[in-house]
Amino acid sequence: MNPAAITVEGVLRSFRGKTAVDVERLELRPGRTLALLGPSGSGKSTLLSIIGLLERPDTGRVLLDGAVVTPRDTAARLSMAAAFQRPYLFKGTIADNVAYGLRLRRVPASRVAALVSESLARVGLPGWESRSALTLSGGEAQRVALARAIVLEPRVLLLDEPLASLDPLMKWRLARDFDSILRQSSITTLYVTHDQDEALTVADDVAIMREGRVVASGPVDEVFGLPVDEWTAGFLGMEPAIRGRVVEVADGVAGIDCDGVMLYAVAAVKPGEAVALGVRPEDVLLFEADVEIPISSARNHFEATVTEIVASGATFRVVIERGSVRIAARISRASLADLKLAVGVPVRALFKATAVRVAST
Repeated sequence: MNPAAITVEGVLRSFRGKTAVDVERLELRPGRTLALLGPSGSGKSTLLSIIGLLERPDTGRVLLDGAVVTPRDTAARLSMAAAFQRPYLFKGTIADNVAYGLRLRRVPASRVAALVSESLARVGLPGWESRSALTLSGGEAQRVALARAIVLEPRVLLLDEPLASLDPLMKWRLARDFDSILRQSSITTLYVTHDQDEALTVADDVAIMREGRVVASGPVDEVFGLPVDEWTAGFLGMEPAIRGRVVEVADGVAGIDCDGVMLYAVAAVKPGEAVALGVRPEDVLLFEADVEIPISSARNHFEATVTEIVASGATFRVVIERGSVRIAARISRASLADLKLAVGVPVRALFKATAVRVAST
């Protein structure tokens, strides 16, 4: 079954006078995974329910391959499948759980067993048909839930925080597995999550939600590489976009004057253009200010001053500044100690021209 294209237009949904979703337009491209990313309460799950035809918006419409669809369109609903944060497995065998949707669709019994076996193999559980669903770990249960969804060969797959309840190690492993499964399946997928690393792992495209609205959307590298505003930058663990003007372009590499600091980016721009720049924290390397920079293909290297250090899980977000250039780097606890970093300490920053995202302003 060919993957579908989904378009959301002018969708508004309110509860008790409070707007939960207000989306002017959002597209899910065929065969790609769109991560719907945002903090808790931003409207992600409500939008998924609307796209999945589980509830009707107050205004606006959902289009499936260009045709308007509603919760009353049985054929459209049957072309979709979903898995949620809690797998909702019932008593019985794993095969019973995976086959549930097939039986509702009255798939011939002669085909059910083969389809179930194939689906379990795709999620890494070959030969698990006869096991009890009540004996599974959290990660195994999520694999079964995914198998139950993809066995239906849906045109659209909806995943609502499927890994949120798992421990960090299991989440990391399953996110990589989900990425592989979704790419092999080529199903149009909406993947709701509040976890940026998870979104980076599984998604082709991303839409960031804030207070019911989509504030940024596009390919993952573009959205994560160049935040559209200050709030989005903070949510992504970045600093707001750097402003500059292109002064030279040679062999596809642009030299950009950012208030006296020259930065280099691989970008299709012209001399004289005003641009905005961004670089992901994980792409920035820090060195002691007096150390000799190692031979590298990185075009960007300059001295700056540490202005902020914030713990972020197992790593630290270190903000450095020189003039109007203010960027963040993500480093380990060991690197923080080795570099003896503190606010006010000078450092050298190093990053590649290919790591810099550029947009005309």
